[in-house]
Amino acid sequence: MGLDSATVAYLERSGALAAPRAHEIGPRLARAAMTARQLSDPPGPVMTHHDSVITGADGSRIALRWLQPPALDTSSDPAVLVFYHGGGWVLGEIAGFDGTARRLAAATGCEVVMVEYRLAPEHPYPAAVGDAWHALLAVRDSRPQQRIVVVGDSAGGNLAAVMALRAKAAGVDLACQVLIYPVVDTDFDRASYRCPQNQLLLDAATMRWFWDQYVPDETRRRHPDASPLRAADHRGLAPAIVVTADNDVLADEGEAYVTALRTAGVRVTHRRFEGQMHGFIGMPRLPGSAAAFAFIGDSLAAILVDPAADGTTEQEQRS
Repeated sequence: MGLDSATVAYLERSGALAAPRAHEIGPRLARAAMTARQLSDPPGPVMTHHDSVITGADGSRIALRWLQPPALDTSSDPAVLVFYHGGGWVLGEIAGFDGTARRLAAATGCEVVMVEYRLAPEHPYPAAVGDAWHALLAVRDSRPQQRIVVVGDSAGGNLAAVMALRAKAAGVDLACQVLIYPVVDTDFDRASYRCPQNQLLLDAATMRWFWDQYVPDETRRRHPDASPLRAADHRGLAPAIVVTADNDVLADEGEAYVTALRTAGVRVTHRRFEGQMHGFIGMPRLPGSAAAFAFIGDSLAAILVDPAADGTTEQEQRS
């Protein structure tokens, strides 16, 4: 299925497909361009927020933004969502993803903590993994009575999936992992990578370049901390909510992860959004974005209400 009419109109109106790709202009200009596009979108819902800085294990400074929706029910010990932004581990910052995180908080009714992890190529793998883990532990220690959920889109989805693996190994309890069109493998030969209609705002060439910046040593890309699909054992991981997009070079690996988790007995709620492209959830002018946030909110509520439910029988959903 091709792109829906709203997405086609968005691309034509914005001229986004004619803009230079990140691998053509380099990290500095690509970062500025991404944040400028995000800040041109409607802002997210108004809510209470504050910023803080923590120190990583290696002395790095990690900025956090804490967002609380107005409807937050503090009497019920709700979950807190640790959010890792996308951008191929090279692009992205709190300022640009603020609207997405606010919409996530509004959709779930939960506090959201944004994590400004270090970016490649200045800070290659495993710097982002270390920052993501340290931030997760800091949030857990700050909110000891609350359930913890890790959330990420694209490269942030990669970090969220890696955090779920690390949490299991370390005995850290997670209520859920929410993976939005995540990077989970380093295989560029999948059909979704080769499909011409998927070469949109994120294309195969840019994704290869992102990997080159993040993990220059190709042998290290096979480690589960880089490619969580390649973990030896997915049993016992936190329940997962997975969003994939029909027109996305990452679609096949995201859905392969759904299969791997279900095969391991992990509760998974998955929906492929047809007619959508990579990055759509962060584009509030697209109807698919609101639908995806609603799906995440409803799915997370179901998991938090009944975390022991057997998810292996859940049916595939498409929209």
